[in-house]
Amino acid sequence: MEEPLCCCEYIDRKGEKNHLVACCCDCEDLDEGCERWLTCRSLPPGTLERIADTILDRFRIPWLKGAIKINITLLPPLILLPVFLHVAALHFLLALVILTSLPVLVLWYYYLTHRRKGRTLFFLSLGLFSLGYMYYVFLQEVVPRGHVGYTQVVILTCGLILMLVALSQAKRDPGYLASQMSNDKSPCQGSNVLPNRKVLGSSNGLHGVAMSGIASCHTKNDDAKGYSRMLAEGLDRAKEDWCTKCQLIRPPRAGHCRLCGICVRRLDHHCVWINSCVGERNHRAFILALSLFLLTSVYGITLTLDTICRGQNMFIALFYCPGTYADYSSALSFTCVWYCAIITAGMGYILLIQLLNISYNVTEREARLALREDTGRRLLGGIVVDTGKYNRGFLYNWGQFLTLGSPTPQRSAEDIV
Repeated sequence: MEEPLCCCEYIDRKGEKNHLVACCCDCEDLDEGCERWLTCRSLPPGTLERIADTILDRFRIPWLKGAIKINITLLPPLILLPVFLHVAALHFLLALVILTSLPVLVLWYYYLTHRRKGRTLFFLSLGLFSLGYMYYVFLQEVVPRGHVGYTQVVILTCGLILMLVALSQAKRDPGYLASQMSNDKSPCQGSNVLPNRKVLGSSNGLHGVAMSGIASCHTKNDDAKGYSRMLAEGLDRAKEDWCTKCQLIRPPRAGHCRLCGICVRRLDHHCVWINSCVGERNHRAFILALSLFLLTSVYGITLTLDTICRGQNMFIALFYCPGTYADYSSALSFTCVWYCAIITAGMGYILLIQLLNISYNVTEREARLALREDTGRRLLGGIVVDTGKYNRGFLYNWGQFLTLGSPTPQRSAEDIV
């Protein structure tokens, strides 16, 4: 029986017991890299990757039953965001430069991670910490001025709590499809997995799946031509819906997420802000979280501008508020207002696209595929793509969306035929 780990011990990536005190010991790659750098020699291929993996594996904090590893992508927002906002509050020009550069840096990091197909907690950390820090600045700098009532603070707090609850629901299972094979179910019984592993490994696996699926659903068929036509259609459909990574036949509108490495029912997109896919089971919670965020953010911006720019219209005060930089407290609050406005504008655009897609019953994935294959038509200035495949009218589309994830009545093979 192995001895339990103390709070500072852990099992490293090599499967060996290690201690936090020894975090700087036994790092041959780092020693070799420093030696080659001092002697102006090039590093062997893969050295930097091994050094990064070692550092990430040893970046831990003490915890019960062993030290736990901290994802390093969580830290930059916690450190840099307060620094940037406080520096921006020193002068108007600094605020202009920093608030212009922040979205550019975030977009650059997004495209960098998206191109490498890597998952990161940076955006989730940035979003959650931004909410917490903006709420902290509001309580510390805005509320003490006496222009915000107790009821308004309660409303803002409730909106924030409800948004976090909706966000936690959006972080749940989006509708992952199990890739394990099942021998007791056939595709025509509502199963999305293949009946036999041996069929998967063969070169004509899809043909075997189509044959078995159609043969099990049609025990008798007197019309040979009709059977051949159905066989060809079943084979084409199996090829189209076959996922080579998960080794299963996807149901309609499902897709494979290359970041999560798994197929998702009615996949819309992979959202970096929640570090999860948006699919059949969490799409409604995702829309609810976005809506609550926008309402709460706009309400907080309105309260702050009404406090630091007394007697001015909110839209005018956002661009012209004389005397804001006369004291540091007002400057910090105004800087945070602009930061919130930038984030709110971005999230508002995402919500607008989502609402339009729901109205036309199309997902982000389907829109991208339609544009790539030139099978969709751009509407409303190109911000929405109508594939025409699932669009059944505004009311029907929204009714279908509002019932996503609800159990559907099972139909027998005779009803399907």
